[in-house]
Amino acid sequence: MKFVDEAKITVSAGGGGNGCLSFRREKYIPFGGPDGGDGGDGGDVYLEADSQVNTLIDFRYQRHFKAHKGEPGRGKLCSGARGEDLVIKVPIGTEVWDDGTDELIGDLAKAGQPLMVAKGGWHGLGNTRFKSSINRAPRRTSDGTPGEERVLRLEMKLLADIGLLGLPNAGKSTFIRQVSAAQPKVADYPFTTLHPNLGVVTLKDVRSFVIADIPGLVEGAAGGAGLGIQFLRHLTRTRLLLHMVDMAPDDVNQDPVESVEIINRELENYSEALGSQDQWLILNKMDLIPEDIREEFCQEVLDRLNWQGKVFRVSGQFGEGCDALCDQIMDYIDDVKEAEQAALKTDQSEE
Repeated sequence: MKFVDEAKITVSAGGGGNGCLSFRREKYIPFGGPDGGDGGDGGDVYLEADSQVNTLIDFRYQRHFKAHKGEPGRGKLCSGARGEDLVIKVPIGTEVWDDGTDELIGDLAKAGQPLMVAKGGWHGLGNTRFKSSINRAPRRTSDGTPGEERVLRLEMKLLADIGLLGLPNAGKSTFIRQVSAAQPKVADYPFTTLHPNLGVVTLKDVRSFVIADIPGLVEGAAGGAGLGIQFLRHLTRTRLLLHMVDMAPDDVNQDPVESVEIINRELENYSEALGSQDQWLILNKMDLIPEDIREEFCQEVLDRLNWQGKVFRVSGQFGEGCDALCDQIMDYIDDVKEAEQAALKTDQSEE
């Protein structure tokens, strides 16, 4: 299935039903008085996060959605039925923006989470509502108000614990195939990954985490070069970034140090928060470096980068060092979750 992570739709809530103009007419009751009922309210439009929906591709074919209108009022004080609400299913992790004002309306990050995006119109009033001591037979009613209409921009952000990034051909897809059941395309040319891939990494102790592999970035990606910034948004929800570096590139002019600096510049240009996110350096394709110079070469790269964070040496092709890396990732995620739970309890106790 084609991966689509952005769509624009128009939603219209139902209008309110009109009030009814009616008088009671029964035998032996010559002055029955007004009995026109109110109309029904218009239906609202909701978006709801659904775990069974994976992409926004359906919105490429249907872009207009409208809830039901409220029914008009009837005689004998019968009110019109309320219009049925419209519920639109979207993937978990969808951000909803008002395209006109560029306002963030909501973030659907949990399964089953609803979000009202358009309010239905109010019902009109029947002539019974206008009866008074000086106007015993009113011929006045009111119409229902129209429902709210909005143009929405939907942006999907993958929900993953770990984000995998690097230049094209850094070995990201090979790594995710090695540690999970995901099967992204692997080939000996750049940009084999054209859309993000999610993989679930399950350890021997049954603990697991989700890793997201996004298409390779190039210099100027934050400004639109290559695949541009359209997939960088998927990294903003992750707890940790794995920066994968090709230590044995086919191009002899490609410097691993320069590769790391290019990616980090693009992250900072995209957003300050993404540039300061926790990041581990993964030196990949170590099997292609002779063992007698491997340690010296890696240390030279780290010295030139003045790298202060964690570093791992792996071979995605043969799985060397991958198990140890996944164990440490899992421990890191557990620590982060514990800290989040502790902070939540502290906030609740203060409230």
